[in-house]
Amino acid sequence: MCWKSFNAMLNRSFVDQVYLASGSTDLRKLIDGLAVIVQEGFQLDPFSSSLFVFCNRKKDKLKMGRY
Repeated sequence: MCWKSFNAMLNRSFVDQVYLASGSTDLRKLIDGLAVIVQEGFQLDPFSSSLFVFCNRKKDKLKMGRY
């Protein structure tokens, strides 16, 4: 991901809420797999203007998604 798109993703005007998934998530999942977790596991709309943050088991990596 380039730095410009990273800054755009974090721009507060595009994000209404930030959700941090508690526990660990298999970060090998692609965007579709994480969207399923958001939709079925959290009962949230992955296509809302929210930012979803997941971390791995060792808690040393993050994956953020804004669909």
